[in-house]
Amino acid sequence: MARATLRTARRKFLVGLGALAGSMIVSYPGGPARAARSIKIGTFGGYFQDSFDKHVFPDFVQATGIEVESVAEPTGEAWLTQLASAAKDGVAPVDVSMVSQGALLRGEQSELWGELDLDRIPNHRYLEPHFIHRYADGRVDGIGAVAWYITLVTNTETYAESPTSWAELWDPRNRDSIGLPAVVDSAFLLEITAVTFFGGKDVLKSKGGVVKVLEKLVEAKPNVKLWYRDEGQFQQALQSGEIPMGQYYHDVTGLAAAEGFPVRSTFPKEGGVLDFGSWAVPRASKRMEEAEEFIDYMCRPEVQAMLSRKVGTAPTVQRKYTDLTGEEFAAVASDIPPIIPEYRIYLEWGDWLSEKWTELLSAS
Repeated sequence: MARATLRTARRKFLVGLGALAGSMIVSYPGGPARAARSIKIGTFGGYFQDSFDKHVFPDFVQATGIEVESVAEPTGEAWLTQLASAAKDGVAPVDVSMVSQGALLRGEQSELWGELDLDRIPNHRYLEPHFIHRYADGRVDGIGAVAWYITLVTNTETYAESPTSWAELWDPRNRDSIGLPAVVDSAFLLEITAVTFFGGKDVLKSKGGVVKVLEKLVEAKPNVKLWYRDEGQFQQALQSGEIPMGQYYHDVTGLAAAEGFPVRSTFPKEGGVLDFGSWAVPRASKRMEEAEEFIDYMCRPEVQAMLSRKVGTAPTVQRKYTDLTGEEFAAVASDIPPIIPEYRIYLEWGDWLSEKWTELLSAS
């Protein structure tokens, strides 16, 4: 795939433009035992399904003999609604689903996800701890699938030197020069502000603390030229130098730089924001054994390294277990401890946060 096409495909995925669930189903026969050993696997549609169909499923079938039926799923509420509706009838549209952290948490409210047995997923020991997700009572319901970083990006013709801190977003020298996401639960600016100015994310444990963080964030408004919903609009403005600084995807920016555009991605000293999807098993699935075998396969260091090289995702396993070169690892990740989003506050305080966020954006 040409780099321009890859960049466009990656951006479309990251913006959430998945295909409709079930719009494409690809089967990978697993041999004589296919009737007894088969599994339906749902991934984010479009680029991600194409990538897994090409790079993951054939090798998994070869390694295990388990037949795979590849299902494209949409991002957002549509897929979660479909899974929940099917669960009421004891039906699972897929046996393993790649879901966002928001969907994982919303599904917990109705016990949508089956419990995963870590003893049957021995390769979980290679994962970074934050990729193992649990119900409030400790039961495991999600395992990290794919990850990506959001970083501080700049136009190199405007900024000869790389910025070192997220605090640059507040620096008066950058007035009317910055592009930031306009949606509170995907911008993760609360976490960035908390880590940069409040010593960590503990301040976000209370609404009062969130208000303090928002008040600090308001101080950056004079620097923001664009609150963007269209990722492509910001990317073009960054590449042209119209908006020479902002928050964007590390891997997509790296691809643009490789094409010759004057852009760079920097991991600030406070860390990049690490967002990710997880594998979860609908509780109605009758294929838990096969599902856990697939998740265990996806936790293999060599599989995660392959995804980094061919799909552009950050490895969910610890770097020391992979054979990624320094250059390969830097293209998708960083050794600086990441900023992990506080996904639960967007679920539990969603309406209140949206109201406060709107006040922020509309304030003079």
